[in-house]
Amino acid sequence: MENQKSAIGLDGNIAAAIGYPIGIIALILIFIEKENKFVRFHAIQSLLWGLFMTIAVIAIAIVGTIVALVAGAASSSLGWIIGIIVMLLYLAWFVACVGGMIYAAVKAYGNNLFKLPVVGGFAEKWSA
Repeated sequence: MENQKSAIGLDGNIAAAIGYPIGIIALILIFIEKENKFVRFHAIQSLLWGLFMTIAVIAIAIVGTIVALVAGAASSSLGWIIGIIVMLLYLAWFVACVGGMIYAAVKAYGNNLFKLPVVGGFAEKWSA
């Protein structure tokens, strides 16, 4: 793939890669990038990835809290065990979120059009 400049003046692969850890760059690129489809794809995917991960964390928190409260009402030790399991789910989800973000940024820097699970198809469709 040809390494074109992005709308913000950076090489396309650099602009696409920094959009993952710095979400505001990805947001800006979505609105101003019209010609470089590679950069646009990665900007959209970055924001969708962050949104998906945030929604999932909220769902884990709600479900985990309800289950822990119900289990805690039955037995306090069971409530503690459920609470620990929920915290481990948070940790696993955080590692998946950061790992996916880093992996996608590395792939973008290498000029690869890598699609993350769940959000990659949407980003590809919306960046066209």
